[in-house]
Amino acid sequence: MLKQFLNLKLSQKLSPQQIQLMKLIQLPTQAFEQRLLEEMNENPALEAGKEDEYEADEYANDEYDDYDDGESDRIEADDINIDEYLSDDDTPDYKTQVNNYSEDEERETPFASPISFHQDLINQLNTFILNDEEREIAEFLVGSIDDMGYIRRSIPDIVDDMAFTQGIYTDEAMVEKMLHVIHELEPSGVGARDLQECLLLQLKHKTPTEYVDLAIDIIENQFDAFTKKHYDKLLQKYSVSNEQLKKAIHEIERLNPKPGGSFAGNNKVTENVVPDFAIRIVDGELELTLNGRNAPSLHVSKDYQEMMQTYKESKDKSTAQKDAVQFIKQKLDSAKWFIDAIRQRQETLFVTMNAIMHYQEEYFLDGDETKLKPMILKDIADMVGLDISTISRVANSKYVETPYGTKLIKEFFSEAMKNDQGEDVSTLEIKKILQNTIEDEDKRKPLPDDQLAEILKEKGYPIARRTIAKYREQLDIPVARMRKKI
Repeated sequence: MLKQFLNLKLSQKLSPQQIQLMKLIQLPTQAFEQRLLEEMNENPALEAGKEDEYEADEYANDEYDDYDDGESDRIEADDINIDEYLSDDDTPDYKTQVNNYSEDEERETPFASPISFHQDLINQLNTFILNDEEREIAEFLVGSIDDMGYIRRSIPDIVDDMAFTQGIYTDEAMVEKMLHVIHELEPSGVGARDLQECLLLQLKHKTPTEYVDLAIDIIENQFDAFTKKHYDKLLQKYSVSNEQLKKAIHEIERLNPKPGGSFAGNNKVTENVVPDFAIRIVDGELELTLNGRNAPSLHVSKDYQEMMQTYKESKDKSTAQKDAVQFIKQKLDSAKWFIDAIRQRQETLFVTMNAIMHYQEEYFLDGDETKLKPMILKDIADMVGLDISTISRVANSKYVETPYGTKLIKEFFSEAMKNDQGEDVSTLEIKKILQNTIEDEDKRKPLPDDQLAEILKEKGYPIARRTIAKYREQLDIPVARMRKKI
């Protein structure tokens, strides 16, 4: 049976301008600068710098919104070149120029881009005397190495893949032979098929000593006992002293389990963090500043305003000229909106960070992480009168430079838990105390989670063992057995 119902639904939709503003707020400093350059390239009515004579509403006149279709005469005005704005080709000139320089602009010699990890390995292969077949196989193996420096595929799979995709027909013995060549490349350990082989390759490249030899034997024959830190078993197996085993373990701990990850020219680019804010302590008081790169000086192009004024003073308006002025007005409106949006972005960033700074004033004055108060997004949203989603956009992507280092703002937010006095304490405070407790433990007898829970309870924080395990994992601290040292 088909029934009809009438429902009233109230919904709120963001305008395109509001969505754009939210996106601007979310951008960190470097991404914001790139967005600013893109906007200035796309909108010639937007210019950098200050202009004292600019009046914000000079061109905002509704008489330009609608036009009489009967108008057909063209404007005869030297100050406006309508044809420039009626081209079917909307591609800006700067995008079609090979060298995008002005006559007065200083040209800089570009720097060569850094060599990639895989290209460096290929270059090393060129120092080996190989025939054509061997070189093809070796280069294919290099292409199979992941960014961490490993070949994760079996020899038979590689043989099949070369036959199907490259038309290279070979056998497992030849691939194995070329794999030994790859293992001679730097960084040591590259081309390994698993962690055990990676560590062995690095140890065998070391100058032989008593402890290196012992380390090789341990990795080669007692790898499982080593990974599980069964040191008593190793001492019994090799009949060595604690000091001898400790030095052999030290040789292993100095190795790089990800030989490709440390390559300076790796494909992964590590960006330098640019703080969006800075907090200083001046005469015992906190002082907040917004990175100046977030507050550019912009104005609407005077030339575009004059174009609009020229049309306003004209008596005759053709259809073509009307379209041109619509284009000019659209660019002027867009420039004015973007300038206002940047101003709103600056204000939003500053008031949000200012509220966070005062909320966590005790921490920012002395840097003691145990003094971080419980703080959720709603706390700051209520203080500044903004939506929780706006606070989230600021916190998730922005950094603040403090006297204690550069911090990601979202790290200051945490839930609250009750201590044994019934007071609200930050989970960050509990994690810091847990971390300090583990750092101070006897590494020969690391504390299991249930003992850690008892210690924190004695300190006034009644935390369950499973919560201890969760916090420990969030701090990237391994279980007690894996923290054990000789």
